[in-house]
Amino acid sequence: MSSENLPTSPEHKPRVAVVFGGRSSEHAISVVTAGAVLRAIDRDVYDVLPIGITTDGRWALTADEPERMAIAGGTLPSVGDLAESTEGSVVLSVDPANREVVYSEPGSVPKALGDVDVVFPVLHGPYGEDGTLQGLLELSGVPYVGAGVLSSAVGQDKEYMKRIFTSFGLPVGPYEVIRPREWEQDPAAARKRIADFAAEHGWPLFVKPARAGSSMGISKVDGFEDLDEAVEEARRHDPKVIVESLLTGREIECGVLEFEDGPRASVPAWIPPVTAHDFYDFEAKYGAESASGVVPAPITPEQTAEVQRLAIAAFEAAACEGLVRADFFLTDEGEFVINEINTMPGFTPISMYPRMWQESGVDYPELIDRLIQAALRRPTGLR
Repeated sequence: MSSENLPTSPEHKPRVAVVFGGRSSEHAISVVTAGAVLRAIDRDVYDVLPIGITTDGRWALTADEPERMAIAGGTLPSVGDLAESTEGSVVLSVDPANREVVYSEPGSVPKALGDVDVVFPVLHGPYGEDGTLQGLLELSGVPYVGAGVLSSAVGQDKEYMKRIFTSFGLPVGPYEVIRPREWEQDPAAARKRIADFAAEHGWPLFVKPARAGSSMGISKVDGFEDLDEAVEEARRHDPKVIVESLLTGREIECGVLEFEDGPRASVPAWIPPVTAHDFYDFEAKYGAESASGVVPAPITPEQTAEVQRLAIAAFEAAACEGLVRADFFLTDEGEFVINEINTMPGFTPISMYPRMWQESGVDYPELIDRLIQAALRRPTGLR
């Protein structure tokens, strides 16, 4: 449904709460994403309410100033710098019959900010992209953009994501998981298991937080002597750690977007290696010399069709809604292996998801509009 067919009266524009920031290590990237989304929302069609979540979890009323949400001179933006008050907080009603948002400050009478029709949560990582916020919105009866509780949780946890994909017959690479209790109580057993894994699949290995994103906390480990340090670095972001074998080949990404008749896949993109980096880490993604993806990917029509098929299959396997970016390796043997899905991929100016859809004929404002409209069409609750 295009915006001109919105089922609204001239007196009422749907009110969109853009919620961003959060408690995860991806706080700053979420702020950058929110700035891009705020710039793109058609203010003639929608009313907008920006709500930032600080790193300590406070919901704050923020200025609607997207230009302040960019990475400037290497400095990462923060909700704390955008909040209109250092103490004021925003509260969303958990009464499904009442979608009112209330703002309060200590010693002041709470101020009603009006109802919200839909939430656009552009949070990345735990406490936002992992089903926790989605659960709150389900309790509140407020429609929201993107995946529901289960698929958000699956999309955040790399272990269970891979288990779901495997159960649906999708190809995944070799991996092992180090659970918190194992590393704390019997690290020797964990080290031996990873050593056996390396003996089977070879070095290097990639050690990652199981439930983080933006390549934070990831280490490329070339030998057993560096394993402990890599595990501890990953555990700074998540007590559960996933260890993956090296897959040689090209990194290919594909976007999935929910249309009225179901999910469709974008043209894929190729992420070329950045010569100054061993792998596609945080600096390679967002730094001054960040990787610039090639859209469309230089692959054959048959390979394009296959990665699009697999991207939609992953979307359906994890019961996703709204959108997904699916990341693959195209191995040297010509086979696609799915690495992960992102249920709320970045929408920064350099992000691949909007670039892939731009090349597929859906420009940025239309992309945002379609996501909001899909959320408004979809009820909360079991579906």
